[in-house]
Amino acid sequence: MRFTRADLIFALLALATLASWWLGEGAAAKGQHLGKAATLAVLALAACKGALIALDYMELRRAPALWRRAVLGWLAVVLALMAVFGVVL
Repeated sequence: MRFTRADLIFALLALATLASWWLGEGAAAKGQHLGKAATLAVLALAACKGALIALDYMELRRAPALWRRAVLGWLAVVLALMAVFGVVL
């Protein structure tokens, strides 16, 4: 059986999801909130997952640059706002 790029991306997305879940559940099991480092790690994983989904599954990798920049810029703005309001405040 040959693995394609989509298979590799699916495996990376699954691993990133498991890592995010592990970080969140570790804090929840102890009855605590995520620390700043763990929160930033979860947001970084979300950024990677969002970029992979947008570029490969939504096929923006071959789309015009304007569409790629718009979608990835939106993702960056949303995650930056979440980082500011989730970590700082």
